[in-house]
Amino acid sequence: MPHSYDHTITGQVIRRLRLERGMSQEVLSGLAAISRTHLSEIESGKDNANVETLWHIASGLDIRLSDLFRRVEDEIERRA
Repeated sequence: MPHSYDHTITGQVIRRLRLERGMSQEVLSGLAAISRTHLSEIESGKDNANVETLWHIASGLDIRLSDLFRRVEDEIERRA
């Protein structure tokens, strides 16, 4: 049974991936071509990123968008 989407989990997954790669928000936001403030709001769950923004973030993290989505889905299922 599918679980509900939670954009705060997406932000947490992005933050974890960024930290695992030793990247600052400044570096990732530059690679993703978004403001550091916007990235911070996404990571903290204050903002819900659209697919295009998630595409850019995934690219900045050097992963496929589908891999980012899979990690988010896995985390949502793990918490259910």
